[in-house]
Amino acid sequence: MLDLSNVRTVLSEHYDLAPSVELANEMQDIYARMDRVVTPPDFAIHAPYIKAINALKKERNAVILGHNYMTPEIFHGVSDFVGDSLQLAMKASEVEADVIVQAGVHFMAETSKILSPDKIVLMPDMEAGCSLAESITAGGIDEMRAKYPGAPVVSYVNTTAEVKAASDICCTSSNAVQIVNAMDADTVIMTPDQYLAQNVANESHKDVVYWPGSCIVHEQYTAQDLRDFREWNPGTKLIAHPECTPDVVAEADFSGSTSGILKYVTDTRPEKAMLITECSMASNIADELPEVEFVGPCNMCPYMKKITLEKILYVLHTMDGQVEVDADVAEKARHSVQAMIDLSRKLGL
Repeated sequence: MLDLSNVRTVLSEHYDLAPSVELANEMQDIYARMDRVVTPPDFAIHAPYIKAINALKKERNAVILGHNYMTPEIFHGVSDFVGDSLQLAMKASEVEADVIVQAGVHFMAETSKILSPDKIVLMPDMEAGCSLAESITAGGIDEMRAKYPGAPVVSYVNTTAEVKAASDICCTSSNAVQIVNAMDADTVIMTPDQYLAQNVANESHKDVVYWPGSCIVHEQYTAQDLRDFREWNPGTKLIAHPECTPDVVAEADFSGSTSGILKYVTDTRPEKAMLITECSMASNIADELPEVEFVGPCNMCPYMKKITLEKILYVLHTMDGQVEVDADVAEKARHSVQAMIDLSRKLGL
């Protein structure tokens, strides 16, 4: 467990991190990216960290990969590349920096290390896990293969390196349907998200069988929640992530991955929109689409929120939190992740 008292002691010895209105005023170009969702007093707190991190990135030849579920001060303030799991996986395989800081959860850092084994990959908080990744092991893959002999295993990237290594190919929510349909088999095993698998099955011509895992954020939403909200707020576009249950997806006006949701909102620009996913995403796109009013609900991922500016600065300063993956596991996992990237590019995704 990260000792925050020690973190703050170390940082205070090297950086002036006191809130600064003057510094915040000097950084208005950065603040403009988040001023609809971050108050000026809050930005005065964030500004010293953002300045220190951005300076240290240059010194370390580091890049920060920020997931769409990061808080706005991370997403807009220090991230060099942002996106969903597929976009960040592709970027991890392309960047020329010496150091990658993963502003996301642990399986994403493992994926970056798998794709860039010669780079230093830093995880700001090793306890930033994922309920999906923790729901299955390589033994679970073995169970599914025994139950469905000959069926290829398509595993969501929200899995550990060990599970990726035991799978044939990975997928994300943005390419899952296409990946499954491209498999040369009538029956396809999907792990570990049961709801993503069921939603994929509704769009696929394959017989999709699945492991019973789920996301602690998306499984909280119900179809009745959407019906109630539609009654209270008529005209609001309801936009769901495919990790939600099939009845929630059926009730929504649109369902898609984080990148798909962003494209849908950008293209259609509804007057009001409710994003039925992790709620930081709405905050991160609010400034890009000022004509869209984003309304509740809001379920936050407790794992994603473990990543803070303070922890990012600390790992960049100390170079602690380096992610390592066993070489044999990494080689096998690299095959399944690279197979996903190659097939996605071939399909034009």
